[in-house]
Amino acid sequence: ALRLIVEREREIEAFVPVEYWSIGAELTPKGKKTKYMTKLARIDDAEPDLSNKETVDGYLIEIEAAPFSINKIKRSERRRKPSAPFITSTLQQEASRKLGYTARRTMMIAQQLYEGLDFGEGGATGLITYMRTDSTNIAEVAQKETRDFIKQTYGGDFLPETAPVYKTRAVSAQEAHEAIRPTSVVRQPEKIKEFLSPEQFKLYQLIWQRFVASQMESAVYDTLSVEVNAAGIQHNYLLRASGSTTKFPGYLIVYEEAAEEDVKADEPENIRIPAGLEEGQVQDLIRLLPEQHFTQPPPRFTEATLVQVLEEYGIGRPSTYAPILSTIQQRGYVLREAKRLSPTET
Repeated sequence: ALRLIVEREREIEAFVPVEYWSIGAELTPKGKKTKYMTKLARIDDAEPDLSNKETVDGYLIEIEAAPFSINKIKRSERRRKPSAPFITSTLQQEASRKLGYTARRTMMIAQQLYEGLDFGEGGATGLITYMRTDSTNIAEVAQKETRDFIKQTYGGDFLPETAPVYKTRAVSAQEAHEAIRPTSVVRQPEKIKEFLSPEQFKLYQLIWQRFVASQMESAVYDTLSVEVNAAGIQHNYLLRASGSTTKFPGYLIVYEEAAEEDVKADEPENIRIPAGLEEGQVQDLIRLLPEQHFTQPPPRFTEATLVQVLEEYGIGRPSTYAPILSTIQQRGYVLREAKRLSPTET
């Protein structure tokens, strides 16, 4: 783990940024007041080479004078499946992203939820299944209880025909336990909030929501993609705009996964595309928006992203992620600043 952090630091130190540009164009259908943003996607059917200002300026002059018309409008449907219920590594990653907890703190609170708390029912009741696990399996009885709960609480539309089955990602998974889930889905977080500390409540709510969502129907989106052609004198330019609207929320009414840290969104931005666009329709250019960028060095690991890499390489076990991270920090090999891990001179 320490070696991964040191090697990443060396990559950062050796990194040389490279300049690149993007060109945006704000358009409006001829004679209408609505406007929308597009991005230059291709020049003469090839990836545009926008590596310096001189090249970009040359293209801008030509695009500015070109006639614009809609080439293609594509409507489709996209489904988004829920994530699997938590295993140790994913619980640590999500608690880091959503709650800002270290792996050690997450495991300490999970231990309390597992050992159980007194709800005035006489004796302690364990709230979650065992929290050191690399298996996404779920007991049949729990799956049945959850399906009944979803049907009663949210309605039949939110229940998939067959219960979903999730594959374990870990390289060296032993699958000795179940996934991390509430011992009973009927114990809704809000109902038992008064018996829990704020930290216990937040983590229990995270586990409960993720598990219930994992047993629900996919979310469905209507997607719309518009391709606009600008025919220049020397080159042909293709501009693109994409947008999506939620058609059916599915599992998202219960839980949405935190965005992965350090993953640059390659997906096109979700742009508001006005109604009434048609293929062949002439578009007017309002303005061009060239933007300069520089490539970024690889980011330093957070505890969440390091646990993810350890799991991918098959380093450690569910029970050792938190101790590994604690040890390298306690010994002064690694500092954690603003959630990022950097090696010390040692």
